[in-house]
Amino acid sequence: MDRQQEFVLRTIEERDIRFVRLWFTDVIGTLKSVAVAPAELEGAFSEGIGFDGSAIEGFARVFEADMLAKPDPATFQVLPWRGESPGTARMFCDLQMPDGSPSFADPRQVLRRALWRAGELGFTFYTHPEIEFFLIKESWKKGRKPKPVDDAGYFDHVPHGNSHDFRRATITMLEAMGISVEFSHHEGAPGQNEIDLRYADALTTADNIMTFKTVVKEVALEQGIYATFMPKPFAEYPGSGMHTHLSLFEGDTNAFYEAGAPYQLSKTGRQFVAGLLRHGAEITAVTNQWVNSYKRLWGGGEAPEYITWGHNNRSALIRIPMYKPSKGQSTRVEMRSLDAACNPYLAFAVILNAGLKGIEEGYEVPPETEDDVWNLTDSERRAMGIEPLPLSLGRALEVMERSELVAETLGEHVFDFFLRNKRAEWEDYRGQVTQFELDRYLPRL
Repeated sequence: MDRQQEFVLRTIEERDIRFVRLWFTDVIGTLKSVAVAPAELEGAFSEGIGFDGSAIEGFARVFEADMLAKPDPATFQVLPWRGESPGTARMFCDLQMPDGSPSFADPRQVLRRALWRAGELGFTFYTHPEIEFFLIKESWKKGRKPKPVDDAGYFDHVPHGNSHDFRRATITMLEAMGISVEFSHHEGAPGQNEIDLRYADALTTADNIMTFKTVVKEVALEQGIYATFMPKPFAEYPGSGMHTHLSLFEGDTNAFYEAGAPYQLSKTGRQFVAGLLRHGAEITAVTNQWVNSYKRLWGGGEAPEYITWGHNNRSALIRIPMYKPSKGQSTRVEMRSLDAACNPYLAFAVILNAGLKGIEEGYEVPPETEDDVWNLTDSERRAMGIEPLPLSLGRALEVMERSELVAETLGEHVFDFFLRNKRAEWEDYRGQVTQFELDRYLPRL
């Protein structure tokens, strides 16, 4: 037994932890949980906990149902919203087949493979997400139209307001679990908030995002409101994204930094950006995986619609944030298409491999787009060679289906299941008759 496992067992005894929740994520990104007694943990560390994989979205077919969940002791944390004694803790799990091999359907393993590939090239991949979400009144569950909890706007300070108290409680809970928060504020739309997590390696960040979403919903329920990461819940307001800052390090050195280069962005950084741009359309079905995601992308409000890059250009898919000459380690690129409703393990994996492809193949970054892309005409965009992101989930799936990069990154099982699941969602959506159609066409046709 290693030191981390010994620390977990000792902490459980010292803090009177009676329930340990083992967390993992299905292919679509839904958090799953099974509780075990502390007495079962030593066996779980060595052999894993068996479960029926065929009952989980995308995990296994009936005839290959047996799977194992093996807890990762490095992710152990006491759950602060279970403050009563005896306490409850959680660990994320890596999923295995009965023979001990990694499960081909485990999203965490998909990201691990991509990180291993980066490691073979000498890189560590760091990410820093800015997570937006809406707080709405609970009355929507009673069949009423959803309403934001406030009428505040960008950076507004609302004394004794729901959002202000909510963010304080959420950040306190996150930090109690060892998840560092960098910034928090009210966003541009009523009831919309943003909390930014501090930089971490991509696997830790993905685990933190899954924990973050759980904490946000728990705090909201405690306060009698509801939190949603739905990308575009209100037609009249901007949607919620998850702008994510990305960087590669070689040891302690930022591989994206080059003193004196434009925006201090190195050749490696430029090639990484070129990879994101060239494969941007292919990976969009993974970074924006829901029908509703495209209402945000094509609904304005600083969401990117076109495959472009620029320095401090908030209409671009890839932005090079303002650099500080004295802080080369902070050089990074920001990808602005993601939303927090994605499966972060799969999203980070395809983003990383797209960037690495640019480095390995020596892609040249296209000319920077300095214009506000939204204000250009279609003919101007065509003349500049600016391509759009997919207009819908259906179109994004068509592009993804032809992508060797996404197929190799996800693996055959996850790739096939993801496509089938999302095609079914798209077909269900296309078959709906919306209120818009009824209001517009019933009186006229």
